[in-house]
Amino acid sequence: MRLTWYGHACFRLEADGLSLVTDPYTPANAGLEPIRKPADVVVMSSALDEAHSCWQQVPGDPRVVNALDAVSAPVELGPGVVVEAVAASEGEDRPDDPKANALYRFELGGVAVCHMGDVGTPLAEAQLAPLRGRVDVLLALAGAGLTIALPDLDDAIEAIAPKVVVPMHHRTPSLKYDVGPVEEFLARRTGDRVVTHDGSMLKLDAARLPETLEIHVLQAACDPQLRNGGA
Repeated sequence: MRLTWYGHACFRLEADGLSLVTDPYTPANAGLEPIRKPADVVVMSSALDEAHSCWQQVPGDPRVVNALDAVSAPVELGPGVVVEAVAASEGEDRPDDPKANALYRFELGGVAVCHMGDVGTPLAEAQLAPLRGRVDVLLALAGAGLTIALPDLDDAIEAIAPKVVVPMHHRTPSLKYDVGPVEEFLARRTGDRVVTHDGSMLKLDAARLPETLEIHVLQAACDPQLRNGGA
């Protein structure tokens, strides 16, 4: 499976003949460049948050899936690929519906991925239970601020027990959203192996996942001050 971090909470994942984009930001508001490559599917954790739901910027004619629709029952994204979701709360500061958000899990290329959406509160056991032992790669909210506090994120990582964590939703040079630096998250993870990449892409082989937790820090492909390409 090939994973590319565009920036903020937006990734591109490719395997099994399917291309999937997660939680696309609104370019003008985010300060990030638009996505240039078409995708088959867009999954968004909330339809109400412009920082996570601007599917219109993804080229082509992607199918758009609101993860909240997968809370009650899995939704098929493509042949043999389904998304499951866990309802979550973003926080009472939200002016619309503070609960209109979801974490979501899917398997692509034999790799189980969980995207944390925009959760802003500690995760309860009922939310963690569907994820325990079922996640290889956690796309983790590492910028604190209005999202999950870092001590609560540590607890979630311990409970979910992924093999790989990819930080997202943290500060990059051009990002306009108010999020913290990834270094504050990494400072708490001194016992983990941290791999900092020069680019935005990570390849994952289901047969060669690490036995102990690794944190892979990517560069945002759509941050104009980083210019990693691959968008």
